[in-house]
Amino acid sequence: MNIHIFNNQKDLSLSKPAVRRLVQTVLQAEKASHTEVSIYFVTTRKITELHDEFFDDPTPTDCISFPLGDEHLGEVFVCPATATAYAKKKKLNPYDETALYIVHGLLHCLGYDDLESKDRRIMRKKEKTCMALLKEQKVSLHGP
Repeated sequence: MNIHIFNNQKDLSLSKPAVRRLVQTVLQAEKASHTEVSIYFVTTRKITELHDEFFDDPTPTDCISFPLGDEHLGEVFVCPATATAYAKKKKLNPYDETALYIVHGLLHCLGYDDLESKDRRIMRKKEKTCMALLKEQKVSLHGP
């Protein structure tokens, strides 16, 4: 699996090997057969631009996913500044919140949706399962 990681932000220090391990763990658990995925860490300004351009909503958001297809699973754009702000407000860990955003984006690329309440419940349950697996396997964004 080719996991392309682009870090275009300075709000949260992230280890590419740690991100790669997180993505591999989630995709293996989901039995994804894709050969490629791209993860982009972007600023609040960039995520807001993408949100406006593709969803006609000029507000910041946590992550945006673009499922692509057979070989390339998709592109996931994550805003660590949003994760950090939310984590601070809720007294959570910003690395764990960022990990959740990556998981959320990957699940969207795999076909999960959260627009309808029934689908949202399914997706939230899958997020919790993935986060528990990451914790169990000691996969964290805190280090390599």
